[in-house]
Amino acid sequence: SQPGPGPAGAASDDERDHMIRRALVTGCNGQMGSYLCELLLAKGYNVYGLVRRTSTPNLWRLQACVAKMTLLEADVLDEASLRKAMITCHPHEVYHLASQSHVGLSFTEAEYTVQATGLGAARLFETVRRCTPLSLGTRIYQASSSEQFGVNDQAWQDEQTPMRPVSPYGFAKLLAHQFAHLYRESYGVFVACGIAFNHESPRRGEDFVTRKITKTLAAIVTGQATTLTLGNLAAQRDWLHAKDVAQGAWQSLQAPAPEDWVFASGETHSVEEFAQRAARHAGVALATVLLQEAHCLRPVDIPRLCGNATKARTTLGWQPTVAFDELVKEMMDADLAEARSRRPVPSEGPGSANPVPGGGLSADVPEGPA
Repeated sequence: SQPGPGPAGAASDDERDHMIRRALVTGCNGQMGSYLCELLLAKGYNVYGLVRRTSTPNLWRLQACVAKMTLLEADVLDEASLRKAMITCHPHEVYHLASQSHVGLSFTEAEYTVQATGLGAARLFETVRRCTPLSLGTRIYQASSSEQFGVNDQAWQDEQTPMRPVSPYGFAKLLAHQFAHLYRESYGVFVACGIAFNHESPRRGEDFVTRKITKTLAAIVTGQATTLTLGNLAAQRDWLHAKDVAQGAWQSLQAPAPEDWVFASGETHSVEEFAQRAARHAGVALATVLLQEAHCLRPVDIPRLCGNATKARTTLGWQPTVAFDELVKEMMDADLAEARSRRPVPSEGPGSANPVPGGGLSADVPEGPA
């Protein structure tokens, strides 16, 4: 690694290279958070994960590494809890992933999305500035999003592309992104922004369209469902694996200076193409099970997003390692294995109106590719 200079009084490059570094990951129990925690532990970090206090802990994604890390209860909406967590671990690196991350839901929960996703980032940046020793030179990774670009006429989006979001989620992410720039430029805080395009995996939440596709197809194969209902099939996205974005997040904090970085595959595929590839792998004739419903459409959707990650490839040496077909196959195989493990007894009968309880297949949430 090649950590660069921080604020005056911060640890030198040699000191950073030889110390056991501490990392704090907000949203550690999410899809990317879990991959990032595994990566950091493999690199020898002491990893602290921020989790919200809930009656039923949601730690299934962390089952492979939770025993090796320290969990701290805090909420990005609660400054006091953030201060307590920051003082407890005094991190060298902070990876800010926590947010309300569902684009469709943001249209019905706009205010909460701005509070949690936009202002939550500002609250975190300020807490780092005030509560970490200057000598640490703490570095922050802000998880920015391709949704910030909104509708634009450029063939590829890079770090210089104008941002005109069309969803409350995109707006909230842009607000956090601009706060990152403010703290970088006005306060000298090392805040790197990773503008990640759609990152997926078997750990993706069940209310996101890619996981809805693979989970429902698996339910169809095992006789637990009969139809796959989707909204906008034409939307094109740049899809890559979440573990590749986690790698990019880490690399961005080893750079000499805080910058913006696009993480993308550089190719696009439509929602319909994702469904076709998944169905083919599962052995399902998509045309016989697919329904397209208006209630699954968002108020506004971005027709096409495709990232240009040239800067990250040439400067950081980052590159995606999982191709689109491999990603679809991995997700489909994981959901097939899970569906077969819980196949109902024959007397229960095949199919149901909502075949995957808690799986986000209800018509109440507008579906989309993000």
